Amino acid sequence: MSADVLAWGWRYAMVDPAEFRIDYVINPFMDPAVQPDPGRARAQWEALAATLRRLGAEVQEIPALPGAPDMVYAMNLGLALHRPDSTGGTRPVVVMSHMRHVQRRGETAAARAWYAVQGFTTAYVGRDGVGAHFEAGDAFPFGGDLVVGHGPRTDELALKQLATELGVRVRGVRITHPGMYHLDLAFCPLDAERAIVCPAAFDDASALLAHVPEPIVITEEDAITTRCANAVVIGRTVVMPACPTRLRRRLDRLGFDVELVEVDEFHLGGGSVRCLTNPLDIVVGRDLDVVPGGRLIES
Repeated sequence: MSADVLAWGWRYAMVDPAEFRIDYVINPFMDPAVQPDPGRARAQWEALAATLRRLGAEVQEIPALPGAPDMVYAMNLGLALHRPDSTGGTRPVVVMSHMRHVQRRGETAAARAWYAVQGFTTAYVGRDGVGAHFEAGDAFPFGGDLVVGHGPRTDELALKQLATELGVRVRGVRITHPGMYHLDLAFCPLDAERAIVCPAAFDDASALLAHVPEPIVITEEDAITTRCANAVVIGRTVVMPACPTRLRRRLDRLGFDVELVEVDEFHLGGGSVRCLTNPLDIVVGRDLDVVPGGRLIES
């Protein structure tokens, strides 16, 4: 894969939206008095899946778990990676999320069964309410490290456990903004050198900005009102729900195409394009450096 495009982002899992609704409040955007339109949500979900396939990505569907309205946000089910093995190939492993909020913990067992059928070995940093919380929407490979946000949903303790479990370097960033409670709402890798970053999400974004050779900085308003950082990148195409004019001009200059997909029904639950998709093709050793035992890079 050429260095000027992401080596991953060509294979995704998505969860059928049949159960999607707002039954409780676990983020600032949720209001049970304002329910999504099921037919419109279904049409938007199908349009997103069709767009990803048209751009060359594979999309696999995870069945919805009855009574799990947030499971549609597939990004948070687990962190799927392919690790080198002794034969020179790779073996798939998924670190299952340990959800902060009890309302979502039932999703993990259902997702684990699906990952097992796909050949993934499962691992945990905590489970069933015991141990460190970790949600996969807080983790992205970038610059040879696994960048992990901690604070609202993921515990800082999980970073060290991820480094040890996966044998990778982990760079932690503390999230403090209540509306950007997952890293995927404020950080989006674009290629080997560039990423969209919203500094307002973090207590100190300087270390993250220094880690990205060419950061594309967006404002708090951009991130919250348009969800533009919650995007999917396929080659040189960025799939996002909306794109502020200044950001579009920057992406155009850098040679990225922008594909807009309407998913505002899912904004009622707090998620957008990235939240609805879970990448399945991240290879440790290509996007990340394998480090014996891993090591933690402090935030």
